[in-house]
Amino acid sequence: MTSISLQDSTGTAVPAPPVAKKIPTERTHHGETFVDNYEWLRDKESPEVVEHLRAENAYQEAVTVNQEPLREAIFQEIKGRTQETDLSVPHRKDGWWYFSRSAEGKEYGIHCRVKAQDTGDKVADWTPPAVEAGVGIPGEEVLLDGNVEAEGKPFFSVGGTAVTVDGNLYAYAVDNSGDERFTLRIKDLRTGELLPDVIENIFYGVAFSPDGTRLFYTVVDESWRPYQVKAHVLGRPVADDVVVYQEDDAAMWLGFELSADRRYLVLGIGCSEYSETRLLRFDDPEQAVTTVISRNERILYEAEPFLLDGQERILLTHNRGAINSMVSLADPAELDRPLAEQTWQTVVEHSGDVRVNGAGVTATHLIVSIRKDTIERVQVMGLAGLGTPAQQEPVEPAFDEELYTAGVGGSDYEAPVIRLGYTSYFTPSRIYDFVLPTPEQPAGELLLRKESPVLGGYDGSDYVATREWATAADGTRIPLSVLRHKSVKQDSTAAGLVYGYGSYEMSMDPGFGIARLSLLDRGVVFVIAHIRGGGELGRHWYEDGKKLTKKNTFTDFVDATDWLANSGWVDPARIAALGGSAGGLLMGAVANMAPEKYAAIVAQVPFVDPLTSILDPDLPLSALEWEEWGNPITDPQAYAYMKSYSPYENVREVAYPRIAAVTSFNDTRVLYVEPAKWVQELRNKTTGSQPIVMKIEMDGGHGGASGRYVQWRERAWDYAFIADALGATELLPGAGVK
Repeated sequence: MTSISLQDSTGTAVPAPPVAKKIPTERTHHGETFVDNYEWLRDKESPEVVEHLRAENAYQEAVTVNQEPLREAIFQEIKGRTQETDLSVPHRKDGWWYFSRSAEGKEYGIHCRVKAQDTGDKVADWTPPAVEAGVGIPGEEVLLDGNVEAEGKPFFSVGGTAVTVDGNLYAYAVDNSGDERFTLRIKDLRTGELLPDVIENIFYGVAFSPDGTRLFYTVVDESWRPYQVKAHVLGRPVADDVVVYQEDDAAMWLGFELSADRRYLVLGIGCSEYSETRLLRFDDPEQAVTTVISRNERILYEAEPFLLDGQERILLTHNRGAINSMVSLADPAELDRPLAEQTWQTVVEHSGDVRVNGAGVTATHLIVSIRKDTIERVQVMGLAGLGTPAQQEPVEPAFDEELYTAGVGGSDYEAPVIRLGYTSYFTPSRIYDFVLPTPEQPAGELLLRKESPVLGGYDGSDYVATREWATAADGTRIPLSVLRHKSVKQDSTAAGLVYGYGSYEMSMDPGFGIARLSLLDRGVVFVIAHIRGGGELGRHWYEDGKKLTKKNTFTDFVDATDWLANSGWVDPARIAALGGSAGGLLMGAVANMAPEKYAAIVAQVPFVDPLTSILDPDLPLSALEWEEWGNPITDPQAYAYMKSYSPYENVREVAYPRIAAVTSFNDTRVLYVEPAKWVQELRNKTTGSQPIVMKIEMDGGHGGASGRYVQWRERAWDYAFIADALGATELLPGAGVK
């Protein structure tokens, strides 16, 4: 390695970074051999590897020690704006109201419930009880105290809970290492005793059968892919648990849920390009699993069985002849015929401008989630006349902001209301109940149940969010969300940060973030780039940023950066970039493509060695990635294309900016070895003097550490690294926690 004298931002000399030894490993595919000097770092059982990672942390701490006061200030700002003793809005399930509390000084939530009343006035009966923070209410029961469960454990996360219809049994799944493998236990809520049934190594998702005798759960295979749904009969040995369904295709993901009316177990099998739904009817004596539409038809769909006027029907949200998806209604008898001969009734027709994300039912209404003009919205219509000319017009709850996110936060089949979550960049999350339309109240009614409190004198009018558009080299217009403090002037002197993700059709929707205020209060103009590969502008937007068009994601991000540099808001020399996971791959790619455009780059749990990972189908989730990036094992073109942008393999001799790779030792989605190798290669090649560091959480998973205070400190670390690099460490006059 070239000897480079490193200095921190105050000009103080820092120790030399850890240098991993080189042990060449050859990887040959399609006639091309890549020599990897650092693949040996994959052995997490090796004391030498662990010692190296600890040395990386020590180096990072030495390089960033001057940022500690700023980190502490940002942490205190997050803490000072957060109401630490708080609670969720109770939601009703069967005869109980369920909610969670958080308490000051406690890391984890406390899950509680209280009995519901049935008076005959449905809207009143579905009005949540008034629960005060820090004040118990008569009859309140604690189901699970995360702080008690987490005591003495390095990590704590709940992966699923379920309650029997009669309210007597409570199942909960807990992870104590961060590897997203959970242990399931069942509590008898009448006695507080735990049942002897304990199920190890399950995945997310737990549900009781309606009669409460069986418990359904998911199991992952060796590559961490959910591939089995199993049923446990209470009181029987776990070894006797029955496999309800096993998915053997390594490229397909398996999950399950109960149908809205709880008559069926609905098995969802799929990838991002096509899917298959299988149904198990609980009252079927044969317990046969039936297929709705075979995956061989290559349709991406979801199916919801329900009763319409007493007749069995299946609601289909699908992309058959509809790239942005549509909603149809099918008679189950139709599904026995060849697909080309089936007749479905159109419920929501296809639109080139509207992406249909999903649909569900209550006993009286259809609920549809759509995305229009980048914004997620909810529409409802009565079931009467569904799929016929007499079908009712959709009703959409109306909100008054331009950039917002509204989504269904829960619905119960018998309820006269649906729960909605609402947020925007500067409106803290709100919970509404939307009273479903009736002939007497055709527009429905929006009832605000709670707005999350923000302390410290927060005033949303101190900040501005606008929708801007960058233009890509190919003429495509890229939506940007531009956030700033109102006192920032458009005089080309401010600092800027560009954030992006751009994969898996995931949309970076407007949402409130307390931590982000600490950057805005220091004059940073925060740009969220809604780049191709995400889902903001429909299915085409996703498909134009995956597989052999993946580089659009990276060039869109650079074009968004150029927009910011030329916007008049910021000094082009004071721009940083931030992204995580697949957005960390984005960070690695833009670091190689345009290092001169950034003063700093923070890559969180970054997927920076994608070829090595995806070429090994035994690594966690590799086969599931083929639909996103292509299959480089069998396809030479996919291999060559990925090779041309893989961050680790394209590090070059250039002056890289200040870079931080933030990762976790136990992450099962993006293994720590990827940033560990990348950081070594960056240090080998950079011709600049900026430090390149890796911060590794030795006890966390893909989401970092588990406690909320620890998470706040992690966010403060990232933001302090950025603010320090941009020279944006001081609060604007009048800004900050009051």
